[in-house]
Amino acid sequence: MSRTDPATTIRPISGRRFDAWSLLTLAIAAIVALPVLVVLAHIVMPTDGIWQHLASTVLGRYLTNTLLLVLAVGIGTFVIGTGTAWLVVMCRFPGRRLFEWALLLPLAVPTYVIAYAYTDFLQYAGPLQSWLREAFGWGADDYFFPEIRSLGGAALLITLVLYPYVYMLTRAAFMEQSVCMLDVGRTLGRGPWRLFGGIAIPLARPAIVGGVSLALMETLNEFGAVQYFGVDTFTTGIYRTWFGMGEQVAAAQLAACLLTFVIVLVLLERASRGRRRYFQTTGRYQRLPQFALTGWRAAAACLACLMPILVGFLLPGGLLAYLSLTDGDNLFGPAFLEFAGNSLVLAVLASLCAVALALLLSYGARLNPGPMTRTATRIAAMGYAIPGSVVAVGILIPFAWLDDQINGWLREHYGVMAGLIFSGSAFILIYAYVVRFLAVSFNALEASLGKVTPSMDAAARTLGETASGTLRHVHTPIMRGSLLAAAILVFVDVMKELPATIILRPFNFDTLAVRAHNLASDERLAEASTASLAIVVVGIIPVVLLSLAMRGSRPGGKDEHL
Repeated sequence: MSRTDPATTIRPISGRRFDAWSLLTLAIAAIVALPVLVVLAHIVMPTDGIWQHLASTVLGRYLTNTLLLVLAVGIGTFVIGTGTAWLVVMCRFPGRRLFEWALLLPLAVPTYVIAYAYTDFLQYAGPLQSWLREAFGWGADDYFFPEIRSLGGAALLITLVLYPYVYMLTRAAFMEQSVCMLDVGRTLGRGPWRLFGGIAIPLARPAIVGGVSLALMETLNEFGAVQYFGVDTFTTGIYRTWFGMGEQVAAAQLAACLLTFVIVLVLLERASRGRRRYFQTTGRYQRLPQFALTGWRAAAACLACLMPILVGFLLPGGLLAYLSLTDGDNLFGPAFLEFAGNSLVLAVLASLCAVALALLLSYGARLNPGPMTRTATRIAAMGYAIPGSVVAVGILIPFAWLDDQINGWLREHYGVMAGLIFSGSAFILIYAYVVRFLAVSFNALEASLGKVTPSMDAAARTLGETASGTLRHVHTPIMRGSLLAAAILVFVDVMKELPATIILRPFNFDTLAVRAHNLASDERLAEASTASLAIVVVGIIPVVLLSLAMRGSRPGGKDEHL
């Protein structure tokens, strides 16, 4: 008869403590899921003909543009992210060590920021077309220049910013692949291209699909770039229906349609995977075989890795820096510091709340890893897959109703009005950030907590520690680095978030993202560069952390070439 070693398992806590942690986990999941449930509840509500009006006028355009944008970004991020990941992991060429971390840099640039930078650079009155007319003596009708403010332009710029999601996950998958698999392919006479397409890509499929899915979810969430380019999508339609037409129910139903897109993406990915699993069947993790590239092949590899960095980070960053130094924000000073202060306060509070809730959630799942807890944690981790506009609509509806009820009661009993207690405060804005980005901190902390040996829990219990005491005195000190990394990632995501901020921000309360959006909407791109550059500078921090974390991550020892 086999016996279970108590030092290698975590026994669920019995009695009230177990119930308390379980209820806490379920409560966090319910709080995070509230906006989604509110949006879905509006699907069957009447709209007094507004929906029919939208269907006959703009709904087809919303659907077509959203589908085309998702398709283009999906293909683009797959090609760039997968191709560059294979090059830096499996090939040797000049500059590879630099490219392996620099390819993450475009992740620091919000999509709306790169849209502002390239619009100023490529528009008719911009420096590039002005130079072309001056150099060749052309008039306005003598040449054709592609319009950047279009669906194709939006797809291209969004791809340049989001491909690092695919690159990051695919590179990690390539680094973790077994040498045996590749050796078999080489033995059968397969060259680099056939190894790449026939072996490496199928083995890395979960990571590739995961990265592309993240990019597509961010594309569905995109507001600033598509709104500025005049591309009608579901996200811009939600904002226009809510604020332009004043129709909450119709906006919620559009949000439900967008949420359906996200759910379909997730279900399709799971269905396509089926029962297939992608385990390694060997522990032989030697240094990966690398193909030495010389001559034109090395030059082509350098160019393939350089172009995404140049076009996605260096050029827009340089343009923003130049505009900021020459014609920056005229409110730079006390007023600009107020915008920056608002952004920093919101980001700090939201990151602290998200990390605290994620810690409680992951620890609750560790104490009671049952079906109910697993389901609750999956629900709580849905937020990142839900567009910010959907979260904003789902939050604003119940809190606006709550404000109405409170004001009605106060008016009836005391003859006074309290105003917008919740819906007009920063509270719901922080709540939206937590709902949106809890998954970012939860995934980081769950992975870190999983590396803490269960024997530490057993030892703490033997010494008389409670569950909360074990979390406070044992797990938290061990997870200090992961807690900091999770907080930084949420901090930067909050700094870049635009649609939820625009919809939910209090009156006369602007952030750097809102300031940049408002100035760019007024075609004051040079002034918008100051706030945009500040957001990019802050966004570089997690990129550096990610690149450092990925170095030496291959099992079996550090690879001197990685």
